[in-house]
This record gives sequence, structure tokens and C-alpha cells, in this order.
Amino acid sequence: MKNKYVVFLLAAVALIALPLFAQQFGQGWVRIMALALLYVLLALGLNIVVGYAGLLDLGFVAFYALGAYLYALLASPHLVENFEAFKVAFPAGLHTPIWLVIPLAAAFAGFAGALLGAPTLKLRGDYLAIVTLGFGEIIRVFLNNLEQPLNITNGPRGLDRIDSMNLFGVLDFGKGIMIGDFRIPSVTLYFYLFLSLVVFSVVICHRLETSRIGRAWMAIREDEIAAKAMGINTRNMKLLAFAMGATFGGVSGSMFASFQGFVSPESFSLMESVMIVAMVVLGGIGHLPGVILGAVMLAALPEVLRYVAGDVQNMTGGRIDAAILRQLLVASAMITIMLVRPRGLWTSPEHGKAAPAPRARQVRSTA
Repeated sequence: MKNKYVVFLLAAVALIALPLFAQQFGQGWVRIMALALLYVLLALGLNIVVGYAGLLDLGFVAFYALGAYLYALLASPHLVENFEAFKVAFPAGLHTPIWLVIPLAAAFAGFAGALLGAPTLKLRGDYLAIVTLGFGEIIRVFLNNLEQPLNITNGPRGLDRIDSMNLFGVLDFGKGIMIGDFRIPSVTLYFYLFLSLVVFSVVICHRLETSRIGRAWMAIREDEIAAKAMGINTRNMKLLAFAMGATFGGVSGSMFASFQGFVSPESFSLMESVMIVAMVVLGGIGHLPGVILGAVMLAALPEVLRYVAGDVQNMTGGRIDAAILRQLLVASAMITIMLVRPRGLWTSPEHGKAAPAPRARQVRSTA
């Protein structure tokens, strides 16, 4: 037990010091790590739906988009400039505080997750995947077209001038802080914010996994008919899985909008959903350390390969586009990993293990 606490302490110190060390080589590296933490948060949410409850959701990016646009609307001048009622009510602009916008994003995304889950309760496997895929595309199309007759989302141009995260008026994550002669830039502050959210989310997911609700989800994943026969309310458990996973997506979206300062429908394409699912599958479905590892790898690998693609492109005489080459390298790495580790990089020790054989009864012979 003491060794475990020592490992946790060393890991915490390393994570705190990592961005301070990486920013010496440029803020781009810290930005890659911060975005990787956002994808970890998304993967943890999808793991509840796919890993625990066994519900294949290919439209998870929709909740990511809803959280991002909710924060963008509540923390930018867009509503004040386009609607007279908001201009009268908020003459200084609509600047929603962090303690209100994050719960709103979580609740709104959770409600959307329950709405998605309600009509899909009787669907399984490929059919469920197709419906959730359509839901994700519908949300993206709505965001792209809700410019007329009322300009709500600003259409394909997106929303800009979004406020940075502000902690009770004391700490502005968009400006950075000075500690003596040492400056901590904005991107490093966001890294710490995302890291705290990831740690909090891991604790929640672990508690859910070992709770009665988590056991019920896993029973549904293994055999829904048997779970229903054992008295589990599969309908409510499925809705809870959709809603709980969607809250993670909503919070991640609000953090993304604050971090980027700009959101548009192009950021929430089908490819994003596929990548989030790939993170869960590649790392190890239903296993928290594996999901975190898969998310970090797939989020950071394409960005790191930007520094490699140019050199490889020069080796080919510039005949291959660098962006296409980078995607080819990512796909090749994923295929190699799945061939070597088909169940994921870091799977649960109990996953796929056969049930123990029952002991044979000893029948006493009667004289």
C-alpha cells in the first residue's frame, strides 16, 4: 500500500513539472499535451458508454460540440450583438462565470445523451452504431446551418472572441501569471486545469466501475437478457450510461472552447468521433489506464509526426503531401499496434478470463 502511494506521489510531481520543463522548448509542446488531456477526458466519457455498458456510440462528438457551443454562446458577444433582448439585459456583454457554465455544459450534454438513448434502447451492435452516427452528423449539420432565419451559431464561420477561463476573477487563464521572476504562460495554466479535471474524472470513473451501477452496466455488456432476468432495469441503466458519458463530453467541449477562443462545425466532424472510439479500443476497452494510454497516444502521435512528415516528404522528393503522409504514418502505427495487441495496449487482467470451474460435489456413500 505504501509503495502505491509513493508511485502516485512521484507521478503527480512528474505531471506538475512536465509542462514547466516542456515550455523551455516552445509552447507548442505544452499545447499538444493540453489537447491530449482533453482527449483523455473525452475517452473517459466514451468508455462509460462503450467500455462499461457495451453500447457502441459513434456520435459522441455531438456532446463535445454541444458543450463547446454552449460555452461559446454564454461567454462571447455573439448573442448580445444579434439579439436585442440580450443586449438590453446584458449591456456590458454576456460573460458567464466558470462555476455556472461548466455545470450547465454538463447538464445540457447529459440531457442530450438521455434524449439520444431513449429511442435507441432496443437497438444493439451495428444498428445502434448507425443511429448514433446519424445523431452526431445531425448535430454538426444543425450547427452549420443555424444562421438563418436567426443567427444562433453563426453558421460555418463559427464563433470567435470567446472569453478565456476565469477563476472567480482572481486567475485569468488567458493571460498567465508571474511567480517572482518566473512566468507561467496561459497554455501551461490550461494544462493544469485539464489535468485536475482528468484526475477528478478518473476518480469518478473508478468509483462508478466498482459501484452497483458499474456492475449493472457490465452485466448488460456481457449479456443483456441475463441481466434483465436477474432484475436489472436495463432501460434505466442504458439511459444513465448515455447521460453520464455525455456529461464528460459537454465539460470537454466547454474547456475546448475556452482554450481555443474559437469554435466552428469543422472541429466536430465524423473523424473526431472515430478517433475517440479508436482511443478507447486501442488502449483497452473498459480499463481506465488503457483508455488513458490510448487517448494520449492517438492525440499526441499525429502532432508529433508533424515534425517527422516533413523530413520523410523530402526523402520522396516532395511527391507526397505532408498532411497525407502524416495520416498514413498514424494509420500504419495503429494497424501495427492492433496486430501485435489485438485486445488493446493495456487491457484489464480480468477481461476475457474464463469463469472458475465449480467444485465437484463429494457424495457420501451411505451404508
